[in-house]
Order: sequence, then C-alpha cells, then structure tokens
Amino acid sequence: MAYNEAFDIPLNFLKGVGEARAKLFGSELEIHTFRDLLYNFPFRHIDRSRFYHISELTNDAPMLQIAGRFIGFSEEGEGAKQRLTGTFSDGRQVMQCVWFRNIKSIREMYRTGVDYVIFGKPTYYYGYYSMAHPEVEVYDPQKPPSGWRGVYNLTETLRKRGVTSRLMQTLVANLFENRRLAVLDEVLPAEIVSAYRLMPLREALYAMHFPSDAVQLQRATERMKFEELFYIELHILRYARQRNLSIQGHVFGRIGRYFNDFYANQIPFELTGAQKRVLREIRGDMRTGRQMNRLLQGDVGSGKTMVAFMTMLMAADNGFQAVLMAPTEILATQHYASLESWCAPLGLEVRLLTGSTGAAARREIDEGLRSGAVNFVVGTHALLEDRVTFARLGLAVIDEQHRFGVVQRARIWAKNTTPPHVLVMTATPIPRTLAMTVYGDLEVSVIDELPPGRKPVETMLRYSDNRMSVNRLVAQQLREGRQIYFVYPLIRENEKLNLQSLEEGYRVVCDTFRNIPVSFVHGQMKPDEKDHQMQLFVTGQTRIMVATTVIEVGVNVPNASVMVIENAERFGLSQLHQLRGRVGRGADKSYCILMSKANMAATTRKRLTIMTETTDGFLISEADMRLRGPGDMEGTQQSGLAFSLKVADLARDGQILARAREAARQVLDAAPQLYRGGVVPETGNCAGVPTLTPESLGILERELRYRFAHKVDWSQIS
Repeated sequence: MAYNEAFDIPLNFLKGVGEARAKLFGSELEIHTFRDLLYNFPFRHIDRSRFYHISELTNDAPMLQIAGRFIGFSEEGEGAKQRLTGTFSDGRQVMQCVWFRNIKSIREMYRTGVDYVIFGKPTYYYGYYSMAHPEVEVYDPQKPPSGWRGVYNLTETLRKRGVTSRLMQTLVANLFENRRLAVLDEVLPAEIVSAYRLMPLREALYAMHFPSDAVQLQRATERMKFEELFYIELHILRYARQRNLSIQGHVFGRIGRYFNDFYANQIPFELTGAQKRVLREIRGDMRTGRQMNRLLQGDVGSGKTMVAFMTMLMAADNGFQAVLMAPTEILATQHYASLESWCAPLGLEVRLLTGSTGAAARREIDEGLRSGAVNFVVGTHALLEDRVTFARLGLAVIDEQHRFGVVQRARIWAKNTTPPHVLVMTATPIPRTLAMTVYGDLEVSVIDELPPGRKPVETMLRYSDNRMSVNRLVAQQLREGRQIYFVYPLIRENEKLNLQSLEEGYRVVCDTFRNIPVSFVHGQMKPDEKDHQMQLFVTGQTRIMVATTVIEVGVNVPNASVMVIENAERFGLSQLHQLRGRVGRGADKSYCILMSKANMAATTRKRLTIMTETTDGFLISEADMRLRGPGDMEGTQQSGLAFSLKVADLARDGQILARAREAARQVLDAAPQLYRGGVVPETGNCAGVPTLTPESLGILERELRYRFAHKVDWSQIS
C-alpha cells in the first residue's frame, strides 16, 4: 500500500459510521476521512483508572466513577418539570443520581439490587452529593477500571443525534482495529523523530485517544504539538527564504553625513542600549541586497520613533527617500512635528500628507516626491493613492501596522520597481510565541529598555465606593495644572449592559469638575470633529478628555497625568496597557485608575491585579494570551491566525514552538530544494539533524502539500 493510503479512506467505510453519520461528522466537525478522525483529539481526559468512595467527594471534584447499587427511585413533577431521582449507595454512604430527560426509558433500564458503576461530575446540593445524567453501566468484577477516557468536542446537533464522547472513542477504537491502519508510516522525517526523541506516530496517536497513564499522555501530546508546530514553522520559513531569494532590495552601503551629523550634534537625548542594538540589526539588514522586513516592538515611550527616524537617515545617506505611514491623522501629525524639528538642522525636506492636506499643498508635495526634492513624507492612507509617486523610494516605515489592511500595505511595494525596505512598528507588545507565528517571516527587533528618567505609572484598582477619593486625586492634579483622561467602554447607555457610557460620563465629569473645559471623542464622530476635539486637548485648551478607546494609540500629551478607565473589567490586558501608555509621558508622576465593580469573577480580578503589579508590556502580553488565548489578543484579531491549532497552545507551548522552529530551520538548511523549487542535492545535512534521505524529503513534501495546499500564503505579508 502507498504512503499512508488509509489516511484518505472516506469515513463512511469505517465500522459504525455509514453514509448518514459520515455526512453528519463532515458537516458538524469537518471529519471526512480516517485521518481526520485520528487527528480529532479529545480536548481533555478523565481518569477512570480507579473507583471513588462517596466519602472522598468534594465540591470541586472532577468527573469520576463510583461502584455500588441503587437502593430506590422516586419521580417528581410533570411534563417539562418531571424529574427522576435514584438513591445510590457505595455500601458506606448514599448520594443521588438525577435525570430530567428520557425518564421512562431510564426507569425501565436500571434496577435496585444490581451492581453498577456510575460516572459523572458530583455536586453538593441540599445535604447530598448528586450527579445529573450520569453514565451508568453494569459492574463487572472481572473487568478492571477502564483507565483514561477522552472527552471530545461535540456540537448540539451531534448530541441530539446520539453522538457522545463514548461513541467517538468506540469509533476510534474501530479505526485502530482496521487492518489497513495496522502500520502507519511516519509524517515526520525519521531524522527529526530521532534527533528530538519523539514518540512514534502510531503510538502517539493511540495514546492521544487511549492513554494508559498521565506520563504516556504527556509524551504523546508533546509529540503531536511538535508535529503541528514544526509544519507551521516549516511553511512560514520556507516562504520567507523563497522571498529573500526572489525579492531584491536596495543596498544601503554607507552611513553618511546625515546620520553622523544627527548622531554627533543634533540628537536630543542619549540612545538606550536597546535602541543602539536595534539600529545595528537594521543596518545589517539593509546592506545585504535583500529587502528588509523587520518588526520593531517597543513599549510605549521606548523610543521607536527615534529608531525609525535614524533608519530614514540611512536611506537619505544612500540617496533614497523614505515614508512613514501612521493609521490616524493626529498620530501622523505628531510624527511629522518630531521629524520636522530633527530634519531642519540637517537640511532635509520632510512633508505631511493626510486627507486634510489642501489641494495646492498636495500638488507641491506630489511634485517634490516625484522630483526627489522631498526627502521624507509622513502621512496616513493618503500616501497609498496612485497619484503619490516617488523618485527613489528606499524605505517604508509603518506604525501600528496591524491597523492597515494587507492590500493597503502591499500598495507601498508598488511605488518602486525594487520594493523598499520595510520596518513595521507596534507599541502593542506581542508575546514571543505569537510573534514567531503571526510574524514568523519577519525578523523581530525588541526595544526592551525605557529611556532614563521615565517614572513608572502608578496603577490602582478602585471600586464605586472609592469614587470620592478618585475625584479628590483628579481635582488635586487639575489644581497642579495637569490634564486628565476618562475612558468609557460604551458611547451611549445600553439597557442590556450595566456599564458606564461616555454620554452619561461626560455629563457627570462636567458636573463634578465645574469650570474645567472638557473634550469628548468617540469612534462614531466625523473625522474633522474628532480631530478638532483631540487638538483642543493636545494644545491644552481643554483639561479633561472623555473618550472611548479611540485614544489608545496616537495621543501624545506629556502634561496628562491621570487615566481613569471605567468598567476596566471589560477591557483586555493589552488594551488596558495601551490606554495606560497615554499618561506618564512627561516628567511628572502619573496615575492609572482602574474602576471596576467589586463583585467580579476571580479570573477578572486576576487580570486587573496583574495591571497593578507591573508596567512591563511584554509580561502583560504573555499574561493576556494565557488568560484570553491568542485569537483574542488586541491587535492580532485583525490580522488573524491564518491557521487553526488542534493541539498546540501558543500561550503555553513556547518551548515546544522554539524546538519546532529550530528543527524547521535545520531541515531547510539541509534541504534548500523545499524553498528553491528545484532539485538541489538529493540529500543534505546540518547540525542537529543527520543526513535527510530521499524518503524523508518525500515525507516533508507530501505533508506540506496536505497541510497547506489550499491555504493562503500569508507568510508573504509584510
């Protein structure tokens, strides 16, 4: 039989399935073949290797099994309120089993005086432990406890059609008994399995469904996580290498007078060690003749804009123009103000191009960019218009890049025959494991050091009965000449949600702090009015800003010293950290006050407590991903994870991901034909992985085709 030919057998050929059930599994779970069922792993396992006594039960006990007898049954209620209760004894104590459905058949099925095993989740209720709708089977003293049992994800439609976790396990058992699966060829090269000491495929698949103990399950899970992450990383890295081979870049071979003059005479503050390190990494990229694609991560206030500007100076020193694109007009304007002050002493021309730029100014800027008279341009989406062309564009810096669509970002490439170097920046700290996948084809630089003298923002968790003390702090800061933010989760009141709204908050703030001018901003305002309100606050004409989260990026007011976030429990950690970054930008002590309800869930309290304990954005982003999962991370929802993970967890499997990525690098070093497309050597070797045989190369090519043949090549996105 050909390589794992049985993988592709339609599910209806499996004992216990048939045409109707196969269609149901296909529509509900996307399980169509033997392979799909094998790789449909339980989401958790239950230990059925022992029997418990009722005296051992606790309110937080997991699902478990107890051996004993029913000593009586009683029925109560009628119709939809009917209930059957069975009193069950283990010979020492009694508990209750309760059914609300199928009462007639259950009453006929179970008898008193017969030995049974009941299985379910115990709860304590009115002085007794009880199980609702337990699994019940006749006790066989010759049969030992059944060991570990998997619990599978099921839809409501499947449950209504009689599909249970127990049935799923029976079908998988039938699959392993099928003679066509007696032998399973590896889907990883033997060299990888050996070098990384992985459990063999068939053994691992069996243990994922039928583990003998916790140790075997852990080994099998690690094997399957490695396999999943290895192919994702191999897919990302092969396209990254392919792109590096096929896409040429401008050579920035010299550091000249602009960079040296600025660094020696004009720079307004001493660079941190992290900024210097990142500049060296960027410099190394841009003199290779390959297009740079680098992600620059840095916490709020870490000096990303300075690094971006000095990178733009490298472009100018080599005779190229540079563009800095920001998602909002106010952020673009702030970048422009900084760059203009730095460019003037150097004799470099920098212009601002946004949707508000007048027609005459636009014509002048367009002509300057075409002729090369304009060295740098800062702007918004207006830069993407076809009319904007360059004499010699060499560098594109994209700030808060997740706020630009893929097609929009790609249009920057079209401004030159040879695409510009690309530096994308984000102040949303991205956990390392997420950066290795979502941005796996980009080189990542991190500014993990704040400039000296910056005071950490003091963060406090407060409740409604602390409102007076919060208002006193705000009033004191206003008397000292500072400015204040109030952030709300909603624009207007919603009867279904018991949350503070901006409209009501605006009235309360104006009433509480009378004679203090107040701005208000939300996402449904017209852009001109929103920018006007923001400018009033930026220039100090208003002292308080009442807003929704539209101010989380792009408002730089060093005089703002207090951020009050209403219903803070409604925000993710990364979003709270971004909001907090709006204060603490000056020399004065600053405060972030998280207002929340006192009776919150334990996980919510844990999230908010993390905010009060650290200002490290990377620690916060890791905690946020552990608590919320990668798909909900602020900033990644937009770009999305372009793959689904069946068993690995980016929040917890960083070490496995690092090993899988290293293995993928080694394989590509040993087998460049995987990304070059042609036949290079038939075999190859590298450190850590022995020579790859033709059989191993065939496995890699087949698995890559199977896993990614119909998926978008998302690794090409800059």
